[in-house]
Amino acid sequence: MPQFTVNPSRIDPYKKFKFLVKWDNKIVAGVSKMSPLKRTTDVITHREGGDANVERKSPGKTHYDSIVLERGVTHDPEFEAWANLVFNKGSGSMSLKNFRKDIVIELLNEAGVPAIVYKVYRCWVSEYVALPELDAGENAVAIQSITIEHEGWERDTSVAEPKET
Repeated sequence: MPQFTVNPSRIDPYKKFKFLVKWDNKIVAGVSKMSPLKRTTDVITHREGGDANVERKSPGKTHYDSIVLERGVTHDPEFEAWANLVFNKGSGSMSLKNFRKDIVIELLNEAGVPAIVYKVYRCWVSEYVALPELDAGENAVAIQSITIEHEGWERDTSVAEPKET
């Protein structure tokens, strides 16, 4: 059975280097790295009185790992603007109205067409790195990052496998 229903001759999985991150209905510039979308469900163990030799297992609470986005330092203010909604040094407070955002993550095929899309809900920035450690002896791009907390994600099943020609 083919792995891809629309493109049965395709045998290669999608690559991890072509992706977009969006919030507020626009693409966030320059995101070069993203941590995995990961959820873990606690295991609850118990025993029954009539069969104390066998340990039973059932699912408990589900936890969603934070998402870390990284990009080269630019003049684009999106990371800082969102981080400032959680804590603004000028006022010493947070924006209760706008600090949470839903984000969209698009995994693209080699032609740059969305192949798999995830929606991540009720996100907010828990950590912001404006500048990395600076070192005049290194030959590297300056990277900034945000750590995003969220309340879950789901695949957007309305995005179908793109037809490849």
